Parts: sequence; structure tokens; C-alpha cells
Amino acid sequence: MTRSIAAHRRRQWVSSLAALVRVLVHSNVFISISAASVVVTTIGLADLPFDPRPFFIVVAVTMFVYTVNRFTDLEEDEANVPQRAAFIKRYGRLWLAVGTVLYLAAIGFAIALDVPGVGFMIVPLLAAILYSTVGVKRLFLVKNLFVGAAWALIPLGVGYYFGRPWQFEILFLTAYVGAMITIAAVIFDVKDIEGDRAEGIRTVPNTFGPGWTRIVSQVANVLVAALVPVVVAAGVLSPEFLVLLAFNGYVGAYIPFATPDRGPLFYGFVVDGEHLFLAVLVVVLEWAVW
Repeated sequence: MTRSIAAHRRRQWVSSLAALVRVLVHSNVFISISAASVVVTTIGLADLPFDPRPFFIVVAVTMFVYTVNRFTDLEEDEANVPQRAAFIKRYGRLWLAVGTVLYLAAIGFAIALDVPGVGFMIVPLLAAILYSTVGVKRLFLVKNLFVGAAWALIPLGVGYYFGRPWQFEILFLTAYVGAMITIAAVIFDVKDIEGDRAEGIRTVPNTFGPGWTRIVSQVANVLVAALVPVVVAAGVLSPEFLVLLAFNGYVGAYIPFATPDRGPLFYGFVVDGEHLFLAVLVVVLEWAVW
């Protein structure tokens, strides 16, 4: 009897945790934190002073852009991610209001504090329009490269904020984040094969199949990882950058499990959580060294 009660409580706890994660994923709170984690990684590895303002700006911008995208992609999500589509139909306007308020607050905040490059804060909105309404997402592989380039702007923007956009560490992280997000974007398309086919959107997975997609993505992941120790050995990056190999290990570990039947929590939590994982490692490394 005691074991049965304990097992029931465990199931309830797991169910409640899963529900919380689902809300964080579907509401774009988690992806916003993950995007802002790139700020933490950049500040840590590029030896920049701690400043919470870029973190807040990236959270606000990501929340707004991704919530707008949920509405423009609603028809596709009804086929690809029905749970997320149902969440957006029920709570989407609330989260769009939250995202809009945060975005406008971030712009006002940046203007009031004379944050460098405040004019560039309009770029994410333009990117969202290009991606969803102009039709960039319908171009084979271009949509993945587009998403990678959008995320690559985060470390570059952090460098610009601190007046060091051409610092080699910043440029390397810009290229690295862009490459790794492109790989993640290709993997993300595995779950959307049927819906993308129905919408006439050609992607790597629905063109070459999930198996070849995983193989090519893993090869790309290994090639990017191999570049890290080479650049460190050349002496242009500090040994701290070897922490990126753990990130590549994380990506390499989830790629084999990227199948069409995986739920949104795998893609929205495990895959999207990759940069949060890296940021935690960088913070721990910084503390250990300090």
C-alpha cells in the first residue's frame, strides 16, 4: 500500500513537471532563456564584464519574434505540433501581448540608457517578417541558414554592445553559434516532415529522409567540433574555449534520437536547451577558475 502511494506521488510529480516544461516550451519562455544564454556564454568566453542588460534585451526580442512566428506558422503547427497549436489558440494572444510589451520595453529601455546599436533592435522583427510572410522558410536549406544567421547576431550584438565587435573571440563565437544553430534547425525539421510536405515546403529531412539527415548533421557537428582545438592550438583562442567540445558532445548525443515520432518536448526542451547547457558549463568554468 505504501509503495503504491509512493509510486502514485512520483507519477504525479513527473506529470506536473512535464506540464510545466510543456508550458515553458509552448509559451516561448524556454527558447527565450536559451537564446539569452548565448549572451552569458559570449560574456564568459570573451572576457567581457557582466551586464544584465543584453540578457534582458535578448529575452524580450526572442519572446516577441518567436510568438509572432507561432501565429504565422499556426496552420503548419496544426499538422506538425498539434499540442503547441492548441496552446497558441488558447493562450497565444496573452503571450503575444507579453512579448510585445517586453519588446517595446526593451527598445524604450535601450533608448533611455543610450545603449549602443539600439537601431539594430528592429532587425529581429524584419527577420521574422522575411521568414514567415515573405517566404524565406519555403526555400530549401535557406530557412535553416537564415535561422542560424539570426542567432549568430546574438554574440555579434554582445560584442557591439561592449564596443568590441571585431574581437576574434566574438567573431569566432558568431560563426560557431551560426553553424550550430543551422545544424539544430535542420534537425528540428525532422519532426515536421509530414506537415512540411503538406504545405509544399521542401526540407532536408523530407527530401533525403530522417536517417541521412541525422548522418549529415552529425558529420557537420564533428567538423565544427574539430575546428575548436585547432584554433585553440594555434594560440588565437584561450583553452577555455575547449568547453565548446562539451556542447558538441551534447548535440552529438541528441542527434541519433531525432526521429519524427519524438514529441515537442524533445525538440523544444532537449534540442532548444543546448545553449542553456553550454551557458551553465561556462559559468561553472568561470567560477572554478576564479
